[in-house]
Amino acid sequence: MGELGFPTLSFLIFFPLLGAALIFLVKKESLAKFIALGTTLLNLVFGIPLWTNFDKTNPQFQFVETFWWIPFLNAYYKVGIDGISLLFVMLTLLISVLCVLCSWTAIKQRVKEFYALLLMMETIMLGVFCALDMFLFYVFWEAMLIPMFLLIGIWGSHNRIYASVKFVIFTFAGSVLMLIGIIVLYYAGGKTFDVIELSKVQLPVNLQYWLFLAFFVAFAVKVPMFPFHTWLPDAHTEAPTAGSVILAGILLKVGAYGFLRFTIPFCPEATLGLKEMMQIISVIAIIYGALVTLMQTDFKRLIAYSSISHMGFVTLGIFTLNKEAIEGAILQMINHGIVTGALFMCIGVIYERTHTRDLGKYGGLGKVVPIFVFFYTLFSAAAIGFPGTNSFIGEFLIALGVFKDWIFLGAFLPMGFVLGTAYMVWLYYRVVLKEVPAEIKDQLYDLNLREVLMFIPLVVLVFMIGFYPQVFLGVLKDSVIQIINFLT
Repeated sequence: MGELGFPTLSFLIFFPLLGAALIFLVKKESLAKFIALGTTLLNLVFGIPLWTNFDKTNPQFQFVETFWWIPFLNAYYKVGIDGISLLFVMLTLLISVLCVLCSWTAIKQRVKEFYALLLMMETIMLGVFCALDMFLFYVFWEAMLIPMFLLIGIWGSHNRIYASVKFVIFTFAGSVLMLIGIIVLYYAGGKTFDVIELSKVQLPVNLQYWLFLAFFVAFAVKVPMFPFHTWLPDAHTEAPTAGSVILAGILLKVGAYGFLRFTIPFCPEATLGLKEMMQIISVIAIIYGALVTLMQTDFKRLIAYSSISHMGFVTLGIFTLNKEAIEGAILQMINHGIVTGALFMCIGVIYERTHTRDLGKYGGLGKVVPIFVFFYTLFSAAAIGFPGTNSFIGEFLIALGVFKDWIFLGAFLPMGFVLGTAYMVWLYYRVVLKEVPAEIKDQLYDLNLREVLMFIPLVVLVFMIGFYPQVFLGVLKDSVIQIINFLT
């Protein structure tokens, strides 16, 4: 039981499955989206006590639940959260609601199946962030493939089959190596999958390097780090809006979360030994991702490539291995989920009207859809890292930590910031300014109430984190110190 005297985490994890089952039981397809919205909203409300009752001064896992699961493997159903996973759980709960709202009119075929898969995906994502048993974690990790494969393959765009198959091949290949690492870790750690117990085991340095490699491939594919990134643009481009929001908002964070939760505690010496290599790869991703982004002509593909650059800042912060940079990296993961998820939602609502993502066919939206442009401008400024927005705080902390650790590497960061500003400003010019092309002028109409409501929570978070970052950094502080302690 958790500190609330109730299995709170298990309820949050599995409650969406009840909603999914109910969707399959009702006969009217039109009810599916209402059931999905009600389920995700209730789950978000049920998650609020986690935030209000979380002890920020306690770096240990809280709300822990442990149940005997597979005795002959010594595997438990064990879940719990610390300050890091709390933020991702809350982000998942919010993003799940927004995925339902942004799909409200976009999904017209197989409606029941679509919303049931969204709810299943919520269960799986929450399970990944809460699992404290490596076997349980792997089950949730692999389960992510199925609903995302179907969401892209059934409801995606023209090349959806290619994109969905590529997504599965890349992620499954990485997962197989992680499974081997988990099995080796199981025997080396005294035949246990318990994350807390395994973090206390002093593994031989040579074994740490092999385990680091096994986990690295799986997590690097999910981030995705250069050069494991090639599945991402195709998956983002072909996925329905909700699929892109899930990918950007949550799934890309799972790999970086894995580095923090497992790679550093289990392989501290290997982490220190490979630190510079990971930092250099991250800087390459920042610059390469930004340069490729500048060349894109597809609206969604451009934002997809920008994620490679943004997540490069995250992995750079993590492997700088000091307090400022790791806090900045975690905060930037949350920021990226908020801002890039919002940008994909912006693309979704405008695509519903124009049925094109070709940037050559856009222009002048500021003259015909001012409410849309208001939100799009805010999220573009946040993506750039404009002072007062959430991304500014995350990027500043990462830069602070990097300059403190390796000033030569920090000298490359301004190039990443400038290129990031360049592609967002260039995109903004092509979409909002110029003249409205005749072929889309008659198709454009401004946001309705539902669309405005789904953007408002993200706007609030952009400015709340931008002006009051300590609300979130205070939750992280002790958990980050706990991670750093593994390296000493």
